Amino acid sequence: MIKKTKTTSKNIRLRFPPSPTGPLHIGNARTILFNYLFAKQHGGKTVLRIEDTDKERSKLEYVQNIIDELKWLSIEWDEGPDIDGKFGPYKQSQRLEMYKKYLETLLKDKKAYYCFCTSEELEAKRQDQMSRGLSPKYDGKCRSLPKEEIQKNISENKKSVIRFKVENKKIKFNDLIRGDVEFDMGLAGDMVIAKDLQTPLYHFAVVIDDYEMEISHIIRGEDHISNTPKQIMLQEALGFNTPIYAHLPLMLNQDRSKMSKRAGDVAVTDYHQLGYLPEAIVNFMALIGWNPGTPSMYRSGQAEQEIFSMKELIKHFSIGKVQKGGAAFNMQKLDSINSFYIKEKPIKKLVELCKPYFADEYQNLSEKTLEKIVELYKTRMKKLSDITEMTDFFFKKNLAYDKNMLNWKKVGESDTKDALMYSEKIISEIKIFTKENLEKVLFKACEDFNKEKGYPEKDRGYLLWPLRVALSGKEASAGPFEIAEILGKEKTLQRIQETIDILNK
Repeated sequence: MIKKTKTTSKNIRLRFPPSPTGPLHIGNARTILFNYLFAKQHGGKTVLRIEDTDKERSKLEYVQNIIDELKWLSIEWDEGPDIDGKFGPYKQSQRLEMYKKYLETLLKDKKAYYCFCTSEELEAKRQDQMSRGLSPKYDGKCRSLPKEEIQKNISENKKSVIRFKVENKKIKFNDLIRGDVEFDMGLAGDMVIAKDLQTPLYHFAVVIDDYEMEISHIIRGEDHISNTPKQIMLQEALGFNTPIYAHLPLMLNQDRSKMSKRAGDVAVTDYHQLGYLPEAIVNFMALIGWNPGTPSMYRSGQAEQEIFSMKELIKHFSIGKVQKGGAAFNMQKLDSINSFYIKEKPIKKLVELCKPYFADEYQNLSEKTLEKIVELYKTRMKKLSDITEMTDFFFKKNLAYDKNMLNWKKVGESDTKDALMYSEKIISEIKIFTKENLEKVLFKACEDFNKEKGYPEKDRGYLLWPLRVALSGKEASAGPFEIAEILGKEKTLQRIQETIDILNK
């Protein structure tokens, strides 16, 4: 078989190889992002390859989810199941004949063989080896079976797998992140590469795909690093050149445990639905395990720059600055970055993004009113879904809350009612119903009310706290002036009166 020519800067090609056995995992999305940045930075090409040989768990809905979420993140590819390319098809399930051809080549060259050992036999051998203090590995029982016996077993439909003959030697490769890495394959034993000619396993299929698709660089998670020597041996057996490898640190939970579905949200869709912005997710993912090492810029205000557009990431990203150790998923940092991007959005665009999270009654309000609501709360939002609880009172006809919340400090209901009646009288006389004027009038009213009631002169809470709760029904919200301006005079007075009625019961 003719070997490929060595990769040059003119034919850098990387692959995005997710398995459609679930929604796109945030860890896989980060790996794909690093591949994308590397390719863009070096003028290379990217291939989206769907690794769906796991027939039982792979689903078309997950294929679509992968495509949709990557597009949402603005991660593009040059070839894939949705884009024609000369190296297709781009789903492994459509490439079975190609795998079969290479399997037959290895069998013919006696570099692979049929193994008929049962699972019970293999487990017994494993237990025996471990009891003797040995690392368990396949003992090669079926390595040299006579051709006649093989044919007989196959004709009798005896269950089998195809094993690759692993040479007793050391495999060494240079990793762009970890430097020189070496494995002693004498400890491994012959590995299973296919269940049969029509069912290749991961190690084998990816080697064939990477060769056929002319992949030059493989950037993937460190959990694959032990797979690399096995794949290099397959490449050597088939006469393929070896791609350049880089193994990224695993993405960990904040307690340094491995990310799993039991530990919280792990799918990109989860963050999408919660209202994290795609540019924030991309920015955040890039910083997990990669240290830009750039000085502070005016947009970040941090010791090191944390805010990067995709364009800036392509410019600054360096595989050499990726750390070796596991990288923690810091929710506080994600919230901080997302909050920054929310505040940067033009108000009209932000309103459109918030609409799916508003209470259904939002359609009863004008676009201008919605803009005022979003403008009021955009600095408080960590994610778009926060707007739901923050603003639901603007859309409700009646508010439900514990009336004890109305009381400021240790005052009783009678004093709280006095405060609301005082506010109602003052507000009913206000002609210019703007935040600025409401603030001016009500601040003066606080002084007069406190003097009348004998409260501390500078404590505005006696008048403004029950007013704000009456308008919002919340213990924490924006100020009463901003809320009143958005509600309008009529609705403001209506809510005050409804609250007084509650206290009168």
